[in-house]
Amino acid sequence: MDKYDFRLNEAQNQYELETGGHTAFLEFFKEGNKVFLNHTEAPEALRGKGAAKKLVELSLKHARDNGLTVVPSCSYVAHFIDNNPEYLDVVSDGYQM
Repeated sequence: MDKYDFRLNEAQNQYELETGGHTAFLEFFKEGNKVFLNHTEAPEALRGKGAAKKLVELSLKHARDNGLTVVPSCSYVAHFIDNNPEYLDVVSDGYQM
């Protein structure tokens, strides 16, 4: 996955990662300075190619860069954070999943 386009789609309440004509997305809900990451989905064509992982990573970086606190409501996001503790600084206090 060399080329991709990451974007925030506020109209659809999702982060998106497009590559090879396919789009993976991460649905979110914002409340104040908290962003609840609810559901990650990658189309069949992108599964197993690292698209969802890159999408979550870029979404967490976006949250960090914008002073948002992440509430990982999606099991994929929680698993990513558990395996990448460098993102714990953006996670809501008391995070457990």
